[in-house]
Amino acid sequence: MIAEIAAKAIKEATYHLERSSDWIIRLGDGTEESHRRSQAAVDRLWAYTGELFEPDAVDEAIGIDLAALRQPWLDLVGRTLAEATLDLPDPDAWMQKGGKRGLHTEQLGYLLAEMQSVHRAHPGASW
Repeated sequence: MIAEIAAKAIKEATYHLERSSDWIIRLGDGTEESHRRSQAAVDRLWAYTGELFEPDAVDEAIGIDLAALRQPWLDLVGRTLAEATLDLPDPDAWMQKGGKRGLHTEQLGYLLAEMQSVHRAHPGASW
C-alpha cells in the first residue's frame, strides 16, 4: 500500500516538475514583458525557498536530511532558470523562516478564509 502511494506521488511530482519547468522556460525566455515579470516573481519569492530545507520535528523524527537536498535542488532550479534566461538569486541571501513552526502574518488568515469560502458555502459537496 505505501509503495503504491509512493509510486503515484513520484509520478505526480514528476509531472508537476516538468509542467512548471516548461512554463518557467516559456515565460522567462518569451517576450520582454514575460521575462521581466518572471524575473520579478523569482526575485520576490526567493526568500521563501530557504524554509524548504529547514527541518522540523516531523522531518527529524522520520530521518529526512533536508540539508542534503538543498544543493541538488539549487542545481535543478539553476539549470531551469538559466534555460529560461532568468537570473538565479543569491542562494545565501536572507530567507524567511517560521512558517513550519506556525509563525505566520495576519494575512494568512484572510487567504485561508478566501480559499475555504466555497467549502463553507457548500458543506458536504464533493467534486
